Amino acid sequence: MGYTVLIPARLASSRLPNKPLADLEGAPMVVRVAQRVRAGVAPSTRVVVAGDSPSIIQACQDHSIEAVLTREDHPSGSDRLAEASELLALDDDEIVVNVQGDEPLIDPALVQAVADLLRDTPQASMGTAAHAIDQVADFANPNVVKVVLDAAGLALYFSRAPIAWWRDGFAHGIDTLPQPAPLRHIGIYAYRAGFLRLFPRLAQAPIEVTEALEQLRAMWHGYRIAVHVSDHAPGPGVDTAQDLERVRALYRTQGAPSVS
Repeated sequence: MGYTVLIPARLASSRLPNKPLADLEGAPMVVRVAQRVRAGVAPSTRVVVAGDSPSIIQACQDHSIEAVLTREDHPSGSDRLAEASELLALDDDEIVVNVQGDEPLIDPALVQAVADLLRDTPQASMGTAAHAIDQVADFANPNVVKVVLDAAGLALYFSRAPIAWWRDGFAHGIDTLPQPAPLRHIGIYAYRAGFLRLFPRLAQAPIEVTEALEQLRAMWHGYRIAVHVSDHAPGPGVDTAQDLERVRALYRTQGAPSVS
């Protein structure tokens, strides 16, 4: 069964201006993301960039990547995707996967797994991913988002705090990991298109504001999130100029992914 991958891309970035158009071995980064996804998912999958600038749309068209122009003033990526799903006239039950435009090393198999999980979990409105944490520093780091699951693999809570916390943890300080291993959230999301269009209209949740985690809005309003547990961490994304140089070096040594 096919689905749609939407890749939000905006020019404004405080740490790396014009990030979607940054060159990666002869093509803009957002194009490389779309190419990597398209090369590794099912042929029936539609891959579309949702850009906020004509320059992004033109760059995609120059490389035969489908793109739609969305408003510049969206407060979040989910708002941009909601508009894109309207522009593309996606059916309410269609699965939409949000792949960030600064993840040129994303594993297409992860995209497929998150889409398949949501398709096979009718009680969930969203899907996402996680992997086991194996470093104490990551467990303690508030920039590493953690998630705990129920028996059905649905999220119970996401937090920047170290969770799940074991009873005697404070006796040792954060110098070891609980068992079983805690899970790090991976920032990829799947939605049913009808819920994606609803989500930006939901009132912000107090826990969302406290944790600065948008997915908590869905849970606060009673919607469930299915979580695929991956065996490995995703490739590095690009937030800064240093990240970009690191990814460029990987492209030079590994080569750009094949393009379908």
